[in-house]
Amino acid sequence: MKFEVTILGSSSATPIFSRNPTSQVLNINERLLMIDCGEGTQQQMLRYGIKYHKIEHIFISHLHGDHFFGLVGLISSMNLNGRKRPLHLFGPEKLMDILNIQFEHSDTHIDFPIAFKAIKPGSAELIFETNDFTVETIPLNHRIPCSGFIFKEKQRLRKVLKDKVAALEIPANYIPLLKKGIDFTDKNGKVHKAMDLTIEADEPKAYAYCSDTVCDWTYINHIYHVDTLYHEATFMHDMVERAKATFHTTCQEAGEVAKKVGAKKLLIGHFSARYRDLSPLLIEARSVFPETYLANEGETFVI
Repeated sequence: MKFEVTILGSSSATPIFSRNPTSQVLNINERLLMIDCGEGTQQQMLRYGIKYHKIEHIFISHLHGDHFFGLVGLISSMNLNGRKRPLHLFGPEKLMDILNIQFEHSDTHIDFPIAFKAIKPGSAELIFETNDFTVETIPLNHRIPCSGFIFKEKQRLRKVLKDKVAALEIPANYIPLLKKGIDFTDKNGKVHKAMDLTIEADEPKAYAYCSDTVCDWTYINHIYHVDTLYHEATFMHDMVERAKATFHTTCQEAGEVAKKVGAKKLLIGHFSARYRDLSPLLIEARSVFPETYLANEGETFVI
C-alpha cells in the first residue's frame, strides 16, 4: 500500500528564499490528505502536479496564519473548478467562523458541502478512520491551541503464497478466507492449513506530524516507534531561549525527540526566515539523530 508524504511548504511565519509556509500532502493508498495549508499552497500544488479534486480531507493544526491562510483560496478554487463532492475539514473550532466570514463578505457561495469536525487541542482523540488507516490528534504546547496528527495504517490481512494456491487449484473466491486464517479442504478431503498458504502482511506504518510546539516532552507518549516523524525545527540550538519564548523547537531538540521515541526517520521543517542555508540545521539535527532529512519543498518521502 502506498504511504508517502510530499512537502509543499517548509517555511515558518513568512514565505522567503523560495520557501513557502507549511503544507504537506499525504498519500495513503491513493487517497490524498492535506496537512496544513499555508499561503501559496495552490501554487505548490500546481507546481508538483497535485490535483485539487483529489484532496478530500484537510487537517489544520492551529490558527496561526502560516498554517491556514491558503485555505480560503484553495476552497474557492475548488468551487470555481466545479467541485460537488464533500470536503472533509478538521481543525480548531473557530476555523469555520473565519472561513464563513470571508465567504460572506466576498459574496462567495460554496456549491459543495464542507463537512467540518472541530478538534480538541490538549487532548488525543481519534478523529477519522477508514478501512485502511486511522488519524489521531497529538496535544502540543504552542502559544495558541495546537494539535499534531498521527496517521496509522491498520494491520492488513495475511498475504497468500500464489504458487502454493495455484498448485492446489484453490478457487479465487476462497482467497479472502485464506487471508482470514480459514483452512482449505481439497476435493480429496485433505485439509491445507491457511497458515501454510499465507504469510504475515507487512507491519503497519505510522506518520506523526508535530506542528508548532515547544519541546516540553509532554507529547512523546503519543508518537513512540513511528516510522517517520515530522517535527518542526524553527531554530538552531544556539537560539534555544528564543525557541522557548516563542513556543518552538530547535533542530537539536527535534533530533532528541526522534531518538527518544525510536522513530526510524525524522523530517525537520518550519524553518525560520533567518536561515537562508539550511545545511547547518540538518547537521545539528543529524548530530543527535543521523536519519534526519530536510523537509524540502517538492520532495516526496516514503513512510
